[in-house]
Amino acid sequence: MKYDIKDLKLAKEGKLRIEWAEERMPVLRLIRERFKKEKPLKGTVIACCLHVTTETANLAITLKAGGADVRLCASNPLSTQDSVTASLVKDYKIPTFAVNGEDNKRYYSHINAVLDAKPNITMDDGADLVSMIHKKRQNLAEYILAGTEETTTGVIRLRSLEKKGLLLFPVFAINDAQTKHFFDNRYGTGQSTIDGILRATNVLLSGCKFVVCGYGWCGRGVAMRASGMGANVIVCEVDPLKALEAVMDGYRVMPIDCAAKEGDVFLSTTGDINVIDTKHFIKMKDGAIVANSGHFDVEINVKGLKKMSKKTRKMKQFVNEYTLKNGRRVNVLGDGRLINLAAAEGHPASVMDMSFANQALTSEFIKKNAGRLKKQVYKVPLNIDEKVARLKLKAMGVQIDTLTQEQKEYLASWQLGT
Repeated sequence: MKYDIKDLKLAKEGKLRIEWAEERMPVLRLIRERFKKEKPLKGTVIACCLHVTTETANLAITLKAGGADVRLCASNPLSTQDSVTASLVKDYKIPTFAVNGEDNKRYYSHINAVLDAKPNITMDDGADLVSMIHKKRQNLAEYILAGTEETTTGVIRLRSLEKKGLLLFPVFAINDAQTKHFFDNRYGTGQSTIDGILRATNVLLSGCKFVVCGYGWCGRGVAMRASGMGANVIVCEVDPLKALEAVMDGYRVMPIDCAAKEGDVFLSTTGDINVIDTKHFIKMKDGAIVANSGHFDVEINVKGLKKMSKKTRKMKQFVNEYTLKNGRRVNVLGDGRLINLAAAEGHPASVMDMSFANQALTSEFIKKNAGRLKKQVYKVPLNIDEKVARLKLKAMGVQIDTLTQEQKEYLASWQLGT
């Protein structure tokens, strides 16, 4: 079995961590038990480019339990948990290609390594697998039934391909499932981003001015958590509806040019490039902290900051200090990469439970519907979304009401009214 990881000796620690996460992923566990019996993915090669964490390990194990030949690589060089990769290879015999801190050359060699298996299903977190296939390995498209995409950033890239008529195979936008973005993005990103910032800096959020760039589900989640810890939250937006929502939620809203002068901590959650740029750095207070929670490391113009600085120091593991020519200092966390995985452990397992349940069930749906799907970006079928929600409620011991026949008829009729 081919693989490329840091150290197999870390497997014992990794297995314990994987089991710890599994205890908090009851929905995925229920799916795995069914998959073991039914083998719905038998004969299917699945290439996964995801954050290699304990939660992802449980997804890979579930897919394998369903009969799939699973290959896994990292979707970000800094998010890999090396003990997890060791356990996946040693204990679960899943070919894994991921090393924390790997350079670009090794990163893309790993992507090609999982694609060499000629996958039938691609599973992306940022669309790097799909992009590689479309740019350099188009011959693989003939083997692919469909793909799945985990992130907002990746879905944006896929819809661009679809709009231009270039998409080579169907892809399901897992990110758009309600049991994904409502919970994973809002509660998962909200908590884990704050966790990453605090682990990196140990700053007191209470009383500080916390600038959130982007008020999508991730931005909403971070703003909610920062506010709950006593921070004075400022939101920067380009979408008038989201900006209005932020105002109604009680936050100050202003352009980032204005916020740059006020903020103590800055966070970008937009999925766009150079959101926090050189013209903003020059206006920041001495000691300002800047972090990113978007998938790619393009939201903060770190290269521009380096050029305009007279000195750079690594203050601690995840903090680089840039001293500007005006003498003020700007601290960038995690090299501008997504801070919740660069400096912390990513989303809690209990929220990834729903996201990865969607991945597993959508893979089953793809296998069952092979040949009937068009080359477009699909939403996750509503019945899968609802099934995940019901399983999660059941695992939490929560019961809900059901409509009576009379109520169903009333909602379905146009004749009934006042």
